[in-house]
Amino acid sequence: MLSKSPCRLCGQTAPQVPMDSNNGKDYYLCTNCKLISMDPRHFLSREKEVERYLEHKNGPQYAGYTDFLNRAIEPALNYISKEMPGLDYGCGYSPTLSKMLIDKGYKCEDYDPLFVENPLNKKYDYIFSTEVFEHFFNPHEDIKKIYDLLRPGGYLVVMTVLWKDPEKFSDWYYIKDPAHTAFYHAETFEFICKSFGFEKIYDDGTRVIILKKMP
Repeated sequence: MLSKSPCRLCGQTAPQVPMDSNNGKDYYLCTNCKLISMDPRHFLSREKEVERYLEHKNGPQYAGYTDFLNRAIEPALNYISKEMPGLDYGCGYSPTLSKMLIDKGYKCEDYDPLFVENPLNKKYDYIFSTEVFEHFFNPHEDIKKIYDLLRPGGYLVVMTVLWKDPEKFSDWYYIKDPAHTAFYHAETFEFICKSFGFEKIYDDGTRVIILKKMP
């Protein structure tokens, strides 16, 4: 059955095609922007979200985690400078990416809606959002918020695994995390660029994408 609810990224109402899954949850593919969304009935409560995130072994003491974050940091260093103010949007309970950048001489603040308060009352030259986009309940609202925090010409560094084959979605490891609610395709980022005013300047083809806010 097609969903009658509008896509939470592009706002289109038709068609939202149901996707097969093996986890008992409902997902819908927007044929306009190619976002696959979890039905909001399955969203975790704030308390359950916190519990889930605290299960992750994230922090600067974990070499595997810092190696993972370097997959986003290393290509970004080609575009950012040490004079630029930056932000880690969705830093989690143990901010790590900002520490890694600060250790290299860069400026980076932290923000997380569940763990780290930040008034977000200024503009940034770059924003990292690593393994965060897939957690957005309302992708349009969060991406617009990030867009507004960036100065013109600023950089947005995103890490999120892109879906490629709808036939493999039901067994995809990425949907097994109960906190993952939104799944992006390469075409989804094309839509994001056109809709919000970004230019894609880097794409590793799998999970790291760097966007530049158009002047």
